[in-house]
Amino acid sequence: MVTKYKALSVVAASFLAISLTACGAGGSTSGSTTDTKTSAAPTATAPAKKQENITITFQNIYPDPTDPKNGMLKKIVNDFQTKNPNIKIELDSLNTDQQKLKLKTQAASKEVPDITIVNPSAQMKPFVDAGLFAPLNDMVEQNGLKATFQEGILNWYTFNNNIYALPDGNNIGLVYYNKDLFKQAGVEVPKTFEEMVAAVKTLKGKGIQPMAIGEKDSWTGSFLFMNVLLRTNGGPGFLQAVVDGKKTFADPAFTDAVSSFQDLVQAGAFQEGATSFDYNAGENLFKTGKAAMYYMGSWATGGIETSSVNGKVGVFKFPTVKGKGNPDEFMLAPGSAFAVSANSKHLKETKDFLNYFMLNFPKEAFAVKGAVGIAQKVDGDFKAAGYSDMAMEVLGLFKQVKGGDLAFDNTMNPGTAQGHLTSIQNLFVQKKDPAEVGKEHQTAYETNKK
Repeated sequence: MVTKYKALSVVAASFLAISLTACGAGGSTSGSTTDTKTSAAPTATAPAKKQENITITFQNIYPDPTDPKNGMLKKIVNDFQTKNPNIKIELDSLNTDQQKLKLKTQAASKEVPDITIVNPSAQMKPFVDAGLFAPLNDMVEQNGLKATFQEGILNWYTFNNNIYALPDGNNIGLVYYNKDLFKQAGVEVPKTFEEMVAAVKTLKGKGIQPMAIGEKDSWTGSFLFMNVLLRTNGGPGFLQAVVDGKKTFADPAFTDAVSSFQDLVQAGAFQEGATSFDYNAGENLFKTGKAAMYYMGSWATGGIETSSVNGKVGVFKFPTVKGKGNPDEFMLAPGSAFAVSANSKHLKETKDFLNYFMLNFPKEAFAVKGAVGIAQKVDGDFKAAGYSDMAMEVLGLFKQVKGGDLAFDNTMNPGTAQGHLTSIQNLFVQKKDPAEVGKEHQTAYETNKK
């Protein structure tokens, strides 16, 4: 696989190169699987061979029926089943953390679903090393699928020249805010982290919930925390510096990040019991107008756009912290991705379905206003299609990306990442000495590094 630094530059380039009207993939080739089957159908002189009934399990992370991607998923699945009546696609829709836990259990017994979800780079490497995923090189060449992806994005899912998963997103982290609630409290969009903390206190003083988060899914707090570290470090690369032996988690950049993050928590930014809210429950606080701010990846745009707060929402970049950092450097989020079990009993049919699904993904996501931040090129004019001003703002931010960092758990090995996630989650319920938090991270890293 490419080095992290090289891959980072590739991903940054892919963000910069995102095209709103680039040539798309979806419709023109979407029926090719069926066409192939049709051309190979038995002739009148040969007895028809009864097709085997097949069930393919499709584990996914689109469980929320209010998210447009949930409906899009079901539409593509139904279309495929209509064209292939002997194939049933059985959906296993889970929240992100639920899915990660379930997949670990399934992987331990080598019973990975026909299609499952993995995250890029360090998170998926153990599954690849264990031989659990099938290479998809041949499948992505079918029907022009490979050309539908943004340049460089597939590198995050490639090991030893084999592509093992196909991503649904290529996103950035940003802060959504409710303009009406900001106006009601008399606060402005913060230009610094210190202003953000002050805005939290003002909002709370006015009886308005400042920020929403679903910290039961522990990656959410980590994703926000990593912005602070990106700033206090003066730019990307802190975790790589740790891996290279140039820094440790005792470094002032890290302890400053912990201290600042705790300032946000202690100011009352997050809802009571934040660690008992899962991702969807936390997001719904914002989508129902019950919170003023929501930090999340740009993949949340579609769900917000189709919620009751549509038309009231703006976005802003994560600000500088103590005067450090560049707001044009973002948390980069090459998305969760679809992988195929190497042990699937129906490997060919599973690959055929995934090929069909991904070819249709851009078109159907665009139709349900869920195409902001997807990993494939989109054939369509977002503004003309009625995407909101907020969605257009998000698309504008993509053009300003000057690089950034990946999420902690996409960078470090799973053992270190789990120690980090637990340590940051604890900060939502208990204030701790930043140096002690640094020690927790260093211990997790030293224990798990090879």
